[in-house]
Amino acid sequence: MAENYDITAEKRERAGKGVARALRREGSVPAVLYGDKKEPIGLSVTGGQLKRLYNTGRAMNTLLNIDIDGQTHQAITRDIQFHPVNDEIIHADFLRLGKGAKISVEVQVNFLNEETCPGIKRGGVLNVVRYTVELDCPAISIPEQIEIDLSTVELGDSIHISSVALPDGVTPTIKDRDFTIATIAAPAGMKGDDEEETAEGEVQAEGEEKESSE
Repeated sequence: MAENYDITAEKRERAGKGVARALRREGSVPAVLYGDKKEPIGLSVTGGQLKRLYNTGRAMNTLLNIDIDGQTHQAITRDIQFHPVNDEIIHADFLRLGKGAKISVEVQVNFLNEETCPGIKRGGVLNVVRYTVELDCPAISIPEQIEIDLSTVELGDSIHISSVALPDGVTPTIKDRDFTIATIAAPAGMKGDDEEETAEGEVQAEGEEKESSE
């Protein structure tokens, strides 16, 4: 499971564009904490903290412990906005999580044992359909990633979500179909076993037909 990430924030008593610009000049970023049927709280977070969170690559699926004036709130990042020119973070939205909360998050797919995959060793290519999968999961147990073992996957095989072992209480948000995550596809021009057998049969039949006509 992904580890919690700690952030220290200060409550903003005022809002508005002028206040936001003043915060950014000081190296801070305006933010808001909302949800759990409570009043939103305007926050000020140092830009360095948000940059480090974003650079983890898991900013949107990491459980946060946000310390606001000595009181800790559990939350998850729902939006990070960037300046269109210099790519500096200019705003962040955090969703407050109550006890027992379940959330939907995008979780990265990690493929293991590509070097020993039978299908790839036969010349197949790993065709990734989904690099991330959206999951419904308890807020306290967000998977850091989904691992798919390719050590037994053959040429032409498809890997569906039903074949992936998910942690207890974690389910895909798409529930109406067994969607594909990846396939081991034959490269262009490569014949599978069935095609080779058919071609051999056709050659043999042509030979027998030629002999009978002679």
